[in-house]
Amino acid sequence: MKKRLIGGIVAAAILIPTAAYAAPTLIEMFTRTPMTAEQVKTDEVGKATLENLYSTFPETKSFEIIDASNVQGVQTSIILQEKEGTGKKITLHTNSITGAIEHVIQENWEPKEKPLNTLSDQEIKSKVDYLIDKMYGNIEEYEFALEKMENPDQKTFMLNYTKKGSKTPFYQVFVQSNTISVSLIGGEITPSNIKVEGLFSRDGKPDYSADAYLNDAELFSLLKISPEELKQELAKGKSVVEIAASKNVSKQQVIDVIAKTQVEGQIQGEINGEVPKSNRSNEQQLKAIEPKVLQIIEHKNETPSKK
Repeated sequence: MKKRLIGGIVAAAILIPTAAYAAPTLIEMFTRTPMTAEQVKTDEVGKATLENLYSTFPETKSFEIIDASNVQGVQTSIILQEKEGTGKKITLHTNSITGAIEHVIQENWEPKEKPLNTLSDQEIKSKVDYLIDKMYGNIEEYEFALEKMENPDQKTFMLNYTKKGSKTPFYQVFVQSNTISVSLIGGEITPSNIKVEGLFSRDGKPDYSADAYLNDAELFSLLKISPEELKQELAKGKSVVEIAASKNVSKQQVIDVIAKTQVEGQIQGEINGEVPKSNRSNEQQLKAIEPKVLQIIEHKNETPSKK
């Protein structure tokens, strides 16, 4: 239970970090504050992210920071590219609260003459395995599944890496053209607090990104709703905010309940040594997690009529 709650903060609330694969992500609803290269290098989260990257891929030390930004203390994003400006590029989205790199997008690391989408399934898996292994560690314990997506514009693959006994991917990867996009979902073996999985959906497939937030006993109590009923209402295209309003519950009440559960999980994780200790106060952590909670409770599933 503790790990899943922590996962709500540590893991991404967005499965796909780039519009190249889907509609604009939830986090893009919020204002990004641009950062200069110097600001990135002196920022605590930015500096740690770069150090992680440089130790993993030493060649990136010569790359230029071509873009960087921060979203309301929730996410720090950095894009680096070879100095020629036409070669390898890598994008990192880091959780500003925990320092976990939640998304990695690697572009043009394969020769133009033989891009990723021309490789065999096994070759693609080998490339993805290498990236995950370098960024996050050994993946031998994960079960693997590759699926070719229905994309009329260009060949797209989805790869899921899942721990045995879990339905939720730990890593979800999209490969398209000459790009690998890895998302750290952090799916664990389904604990008792996860009553319903895949509360949201994307392109007709379960989206597990909000499960660790919305499977909250206090939220169910506040809304006087069961987990199954919540999933049914979300499937109709309603947001959690709209469901709450129909029950005379305010948006702020919903935010407060979910944020409190998430921060309590984070604090417990720090005590257990499962996540890095934060130097922020309880109040600061609550404030920092609010924008991410807001993304989720205002999000709506796509319904057939909206497509």
